[in-house]
Amino acid sequence: MKATLRFLFLALVLAGSGAHAADTEAVSQAQKSANSWLVLVDAAQYGQCWNEAATLFKSAVTQQEWEKAVRSARAPLGALKSRTFKSATFTRSLPGAPDGEYVVIQFDTRFENKAAAVETVTPMRQKDGAWKVSGYYIR
Repeated sequence: MKATLRFLFLALVLAGSGAHAADTEAVSQAQKSANSWLVLVDAAQYGQCWNEAATLFKSAVTQQEWEKAVRSARAPLGALKSRTFKSATFTRSLPGAPDGEYVVIQFDTRFENKAAAVETVTPMRQKDGAWKVSGYYIR
């Protein structure tokens, strides 16, 4: 009985470590995608941002709507001064979004006209396995 329990415990630990490793890899890939996408936002290449975004993002907002919204949100903030990684959380479920694989990434960000902001970027895994941004929010 003790041997069976040890085996079961070991199997659960190994299964959990595999899932954790997969989640860690997903977070790493999602962070790379988010960072590349933010470079475009920072350069005011909003049309390119929309082109590089997740299918879910593009189905929720037209390119013209996105460009207008992000321009009105970012312009008053002024130039980017610094962006520091704060957190990244892997999840399969988000409010108002279909189930899938998401990583919610937050950055502590300083802009010319806003000394303390939090940017939230949410990449999601696409059907082809690529990670693309499905949401962007500044507060």
